[in-house]
Amino acid sequence: MSVSAVQADSHNKLRREIEKEAFKSRWWIIGSLVALALYFVFSILSFIPDGKKIWFPDRASLFVLDTYAYKEHVDMRWDEPGEIRATYEGGRNFVYSDERTPEWLDRGDDQTTVNFDNGGSMSILPDRVTMDNWPGTDASLIFSVVDETPTVRWADNSSAPLPEWVRVTESKIEVRPSLYERLQVYKKKLEIHRYELGWAYFFFDFNSPLADFSLFEALGTIFDENRIDPKQSNFSLVTSEIWLNEIWLHQEVMIAMVETIFMALIGTMVAAVVSLPLAFAAARNIMPFAPIRFFLRRFFDLLRGIDVLIWSLIFLRAFGPGMFTGIFAIAFTDTGTLGKLFSEAIENTDNKQKEGIQSTGASRVQQQRFGIVPQILPIFISQSLYYLESNTRGAVIIGAMGAGGIGLMFLGYLQTGTSFENVAYISILVLITVIVMDFMSAKLRRALIGMDGRE
Repeated sequence: MSVSAVQADSHNKLRREIEKEAFKSRWWIIGSLVALALYFVFSILSFIPDGKKIWFPDRASLFVLDTYAYKEHVDMRWDEPGEIRATYEGGRNFVYSDERTPEWLDRGDDQTTVNFDNGGSMSILPDRVTMDNWPGTDASLIFSVVDETPTVRWADNSSAPLPEWVRVTESKIEVRPSLYERLQVYKKKLEIHRYELGWAYFFFDFNSPLADFSLFEALGTIFDENRIDPKQSNFSLVTSEIWLNEIWLHQEVMIAMVETIFMALIGTMVAAVVSLPLAFAAARNIMPFAPIRFFLRRFFDLLRGIDVLIWSLIFLRAFGPGMFTGIFAIAFTDTGTLGKLFSEAIENTDNKQKEGIQSTGASRVQQQRFGIVPQILPIFISQSLYYLESNTRGAVIIGAMGAGGIGLMFLGYLQTGTSFENVAYISILVLITVIVMDFMSAKLRRALIGMDGRE
């Protein structure tokens, strides 16, 4: 066999081995993906039976609706037909009086009518409720209680089937033509819910003397010499009524938001200040003693290996509810993370600058100060500011665990199940805060590392 033939045979043999190994690698990848897909399908199929039991689409739609709309209540007890009460969100302190009847409510001696935007209406009489002129129906529906059982029938006594949005049970009749209208008839009482888009009384609460004013109308009164409240100026009245709103709690929300920002800021600052000298002691090109480096690196692993939520639970037991819990939880976690990042940045610095400073007779501390710190300063600033942004979001979750701030208010509103407009308000406020902090930290980062005015 010639040399060329031997080379060709060796080349073919090597190619077959490479193709064989590549074939094995492809099958390992395909097999792993198939196994992952099967596990995913198995998990979904295992979850679906329980998911059907805990998933209530109607309730979920009500929660979502509550984030961008408000609800007006009209209710009456069958044993007190003359006492028809109209309220905002069903609150006992938010009752519409006869002198302050909303436009959609017509009060009469024997009949009270609730008008809806779709042209239909619900009329309350002493012994029944009627749905009149309702879109999609040819006749009126009459609801009443017979022998302590809620009943419904067509006004013309037709035997036609009821609309699908009328649900009848032994103890209750639920009428839900759309998300914005609702009627509930019980054997003891009835309730009518009327939804409208928007956040009502966001600036001035229900019982405020400015409740019927829009924001711009209220601002216009500032320049009016005639005082709405003789005891204070119109400017003072407008600002105090907004700030002390009893429904949206602007004062409490803003103070809680400041606490959350303060928690993230102090926690990040403590972590950055503590982690920098520890990072120098953990860097191979700075610290010659391996046991010290090993101990500090494992210490960083410990701090960042325990999640911030776990640290918050630990400090919650130590300090109780309050900002100290959040500050220490953030500081401990970020000390471990920033310590690792800074030590690796120090190890990757160019040693020539340090050697140049050393040649001038500078001390060891001066060598680090002028030879290492200028190289890692951009990383130190950018990483610290990035974690400040991240911790602002994280402080909301820590606050919900008991550290206070906006997170605790968010959890409180979420648990009520009826204050989802406040949940949406806080969510938007947190989003705006994070966006503003991101913008400000980007400007500060460019200014501190000498890039202001450049992209």
